[in-house]
Parts: sequence; structure tokens; C-alpha cells
Amino acid sequence: MEELPVPQNIKISNITCDSFKICWDMDSRSKERITHYFIDLNKKENKNANKFKHKDVPTKLVAKAVPLPMTVRGHWFLSPRTEYTVAVQTASKQGDGDYAVSEWSEIIEFCTADYSTVHLTQLMEKAEVIAGRMLRFSVFYRNQNKEYFDHAREDQNNKMLPSVKDNSGSHGSPISGKLEGVFFSCNTEFNTGKPPQDSPYGRYRFQLPAETLFSPKTNLYFADFYCMYTAYHYVILVIAPKGSPGDEFCKQRLPALDIGDNRFMTCTEDEDGQLVFHHAQDVILEVIYTDPVDLSLGTVAEISGHQLMSMSTVNAKKDPSCKTCNISVGR
Repeated sequence: MEELPVPQNIKISNITCDSFKICWDMDSRSKERITHYFIDLNKKENKNANKFKHKDVPTKLVAKAVPLPMTVRGHWFLSPRTEYTVAVQTASKQGDGDYAVSEWSEIIEFCTADYSTVHLTQLMEKAEVIAGRMLRFSVFYRNQNKEYFDHAREDQNNKMLPSVKDNSGSHGSPISGKLEGVFFSCNTEFNTGKPPQDSPYGRYRFQLPAETLFSPKTNLYFADFYCMYTAYHYVILVIAPKGSPGDEFCKQRLPALDIGDNRFMTCTEDEDGQLVFHHAQDVILEVIYTDPVDLSLGTVAEISGHQLMSMSTVNAKKDPSCKTCNISVGR
């Protein structure tokens, strides 16, 4: 019996965070005998797995022969922003239930995409459920070590410059490793209405009035929702001056929030036309401001509390098993 055609010139297209389309060329001989495709999908670190495959070894994905390109969607193995290898066999189901198969194709590499705004909106809706009531605040603050602020004064023209967001939070977050900004906090202590005196990030705190960063001249975006194997949940928000490069980046990738009406952080006007600010009580907000911030706009002082290193979220890995802050499209 003539051998089944081996897939050639494999092409991957329409890649999302949890799906892709795949197609290939085939010799027309024996094409009518093909009943199934075997697709071997591996994370890239296992890219040599195909060397050890034999024709009788089960593959990870068996699909009926459908017109190409075919879509692989929602497979348990697919996660966002992850490199994979893929190889294909053609197969013919025999009368006894076994399969005759072709040789494996060449191995192709590809990388899944970040979360889309649809997935981020799903995350945002989950965060809204636990955000809690809104508490008033009046300042943004940033903790760092003394050397950080000395460097800003001496080498950066008295400015805190944006840096690239690290890989903390959801693995599919479109801002990780891409968006540049300066991190701030705004959470207050329930009993004092003021920022806490402890911090994971350093004993020196830069503090400035909230209206300096957050006003009708800025846009606000939801960026992420995660936890780190603890009871605390974090929401990342982005403040971007309207029309800035950071604003253009976020417009294309993140759900926009109404600054006066959302469940996380608001800016409204009181009867006297003064800006009033509120933050959600039951999540820890991490706020990214996308432009440089001049130290002259606020003050730097040493905090009286402890440096709680265990609370740091630098490159923190999200708990993939938490039902509160995960959606069903991978990690």
C-alpha cells in the first residue's frame, strides 16, 4: 500500500493567546485515504521530543481530516505568551481501529499571543466582584531605597524615569516586558485614611498630590488582576496622559475605564469643583504612570514602619489555581 503523504511547508497563522490556525501542503497521491491528522504540540523546551516518537506512540491531539487551514482552539496545553513546537502526521483509520500514519513533518516553532481586550475584560469583571467599597485618598506614593532617589536627582535631571514593566502578574498580560512606566500606590489604611507606614520596596517614600497624576487630562486603563498564593489580590491600573505614547500603547491593548465611574479608582469633582479621589478597599492597587515624574512635584521622606520584603510583587508569579483571579484561557 502506498505510503501516506507527509505534511510539507507547515504554516501557523491567526495566533491568539489560546488558539492558532495550521495548514500545510501535501502530495495528492493517497490523499483520499487520510481520515485524521495527528498534531504533536510541545512547549519549546521539549522541542526534541519528536526524535523519540514512533508510529505507534499516541500524540497529544487527534483531529478528523477537515479542510485546511484547521483551527486548534481551547486546547488544555495552550497558554498565553508561550513558545511551542508543532509537528504533524497524516493518518488513515483502519478497519481494526488502528491507524496507518505518515512520517512526522518538520518541526515548526511559534509563540502564542498576549491576552486580548476580551480576555482582559473577563479578568476585570472578576476583579470587580471582590473590589469592595471605595475609600477616599489624596496622595500617590512610591517607596524605594535612598540610592534610587539619589540617582534620580543626580543623574536623571531630578526625574523618576519610566522603566519596563516586569513579568509579575498574569502570564498573558500585554504590558509585561513592554509598557514603560513609574509604579505608584494609593491604598490607604482603613483606620487612618493615610498610606501605610510599612512597604516592601524601600524605606524612602516619594509622595505627591493625587491630582498631579490623575485628572480629566489623563486616561485610565485596567491592566491585570492576580494573586501570589496568598489571600491578597492585586489590580494593576495604568494612568496615561491623553495623547502620550503610553496612552496610544494602552488604547490598542487594554480596556479603558471611566475615571469618574469604575470599581477600582476614581477621580470626580465635588460641589466646589475640587477633584476628589477614591480607591477600592479590598484589592491592592498597583498604579503605573506612563510619563516621567519630577521629584519637585512631591516630597521624599523616610517611613517609620518596616520593609516587608515578603509582600514584594517584583516578578511575582500568579497563582494558576486561584478561582478568584484566573480565567479559562490558560495562565
